[in-house]
Amino acid sequence: MEKEKRNKFLTILKEYGIITIGLLCYTLAWSIFILPNHLVGGGVSGLGAIVQYATGFNISYFYFLVNIVLLAIGMKVLGNKFGVKTIYAIIVTSVMFRILPSAIPQQFIQEVALNNGKLLCAIIAAVMSGFGIGLTFAQGGSTGGTDIIALVVNKYHAIQPGRMIMIMDVFIIALSLLVPNGGDIGTRIATVIYGYIEVFVMSYICDLTLTGSRQSVQIMCFSKEYKAIADRITAETHRGVTVLNGEGWYTKEPSCVLMVVARRTECNSILKIIHEEDKNAFLSIGTVSGVYGKGFDTIKK
Repeated sequence: MEKEKRNKFLTILKEYGIITIGLLCYTLAWSIFILPNHLVGGGVSGLGAIVQYATGFNISYFYFLVNIVLLAIGMKVLGNKFGVKTIYAIIVTSVMFRILPSAIPQQFIQEVALNNGKLLCAIIAAVMSGFGIGLTFAQGGSTGGTDIIALVVNKYHAIQPGRMIMIMDVFIIALSLLVPNGGDIGTRIATVIYGYIEVFVMSYICDLTLTGSRQSVQIMCFSKEYKAIADRITAETHRGVTVLNGEGWYTKEPSCVLMVVARRTECNSILKIIHEEDKNAFLSIGTVSGVYGKGFDTIKK
């Protein structure tokens, strides 16, 4: 019992640690590359950046207040759909937005971001923020914001959340054209284009991060030493092994086939076990996605 509690605690600690790293990547992208260049992006952060450029109202306060309002609306309309991780992510992101911009040396921002041009900064920021959001999503977290609006709209209208979020991002970035101190019309149009590039790249990197974190493999192993292999895989990798009864059609002899589904990062360990037990084992490895059950993803209602 104590071991189970300790393992559960360590799992939770790991999840929140990864979420925090993801949020740090996200806010660093904004603090170093986006805000100093007066660029914009999608979501509540993008809207907060526009408000900060126009009025001087700090993005951290805007982000926190808007997300709290949206969270309250979402919980009222959708019920208890948003967990502790979403609330944690909103609070941590707001604090980071308040601390990081003033904590990072201006000379560092000048050399790393401002001297390299806005286009490169938009791409780097998109990669960093997309990776950060992907890590957060992979651990069941969410930064709230436009995600909540999309879910509320989806409840009453047949509009997919992804499409709704994209529509809102396009609209929010276009609002930068109205910023009074945003420069001449050419500069404002360029800012909008950079914003669209950033949203596109960020979405791609986010999807790529999520795919990589969830990618699994299915291993089929044909070996006379199947018992020893199965025992070691179960004991050393803590993955389940299914033994399938078969028959070799060429030899007309009965045989047993091992089927193992594991994370891609665990594949080398399993192959090492198979090789050590039977160097002549025949096996195949296939990439699978959407693996649900104990030790993998949970089916979301």
